[in-house]
Amino acid sequence: MTPEEVGNRLGALLADAEITVGRSGGEAYARATVDVPPARWRAALQAARDDTELACDFFDWLSAVDELDAGFDVVAHLWSTRHRHGVLLRTRVPREAPRVASVVDLFPGAAWHERETHEMFGIDFAGHPNLAPLLLPPEFEGHPLRKEFVLAARVAKAWPGAKEPGESEAGTSRRQAARPPGVPAPGEWGPAAAVPGTESPPGRPARRRPTTGTPGSPSRPPVAGRPGSGSEAPTPPGGVAPGRATSDGTSGDGGEEA
Repeated sequence: MTPEEVGNRLGALLADAEITVGRSGGEAYARATVDVPPARWRAALQAARDDTELACDFFDWLSAVDELDAGFDVVAHLWSTRHRHGVLLRTRVPREAPRVASVVDLFPGAAWHERETHEMFGIDFAGHPNLAPLLLPPEFEGHPLRKEFVLAARVAKAWPGAKEPGESEAGTSRRQAARPPGVPAPGEWGPAAAVPGTESPPGRPARRRPTTGTPGSPSRPPVAGRPGSGSEAPTPPGGVAPGRATSDGTSGDGGEEA
C-alpha cells in the first residue's frame, strides 16, 4: 500500500471528522501521517494494529514535539512486518494539562518510550503502570526538552561560541592568547611557516669539522703518517725534516732557529 492508501484506510476505520490524513517528506521513505484528537489516540493505534490490511504490528518509537503555545505533539511510528509499510500517528495535547492515554497494554514496548517522554516533556500517560524517571536522577527538577527549560550551565557560563577567546563582556578588546609551554609560534611551524611574508625560524647552522690553526682554539698535534700515505712530508737524507730544529740550534733547511 502507498502512504496515501495507508492514511486513507486508517482514516476510514476511525471515521472521525477531526482526523487529518497526510503524507510525510522523505520521497521513497515517506510515511502516511494521521492526526487524531487525544480522545482517539489509543483507538487509532489499536486500529492500525488489528486491521488486516494495515497490520502495523511493530511499535517503532514514541516521542513528543514542543509546539510552544499550541501545546505538545505526541508522535508514534508503527510498522507492518507483513506488508512493509508504516504510519505516523500524531495527537496534540494542551500545554496546561498535557495528558493522553497510555498504549502499553497494546504495545508493551511503548513502556520506556512513554517514561522518557513523560520525563523530558512532562506529558502524563494515563494508565501507564510506572512513570518513574528513566534517564534523570530523582532529584532533578523540570523537563529538559521543553523549549522554556533554561540550561543552568549557560546561565553560569556563556556559550563558548558566543564570543571570541579573550573578548570581554564590555567591548571587543582582546588579549594576546598565550601559548602553552613547548608550543611554537604559528610562524615557526605548520602551513603559516611556508606563507611568504611570515617570520620564519632562524636556520640551524651546519656542523663543521674542527680544523687546525683556528684562532682561539688549540691546534691538534700532527699525526705521524705511515710510509707512503702522504700525510707527512718524507724525511730527507740526514734525518732532519725541513723546518725542524737540530741539536745545535740550526734548522733543517740550513737557517738558524729564531
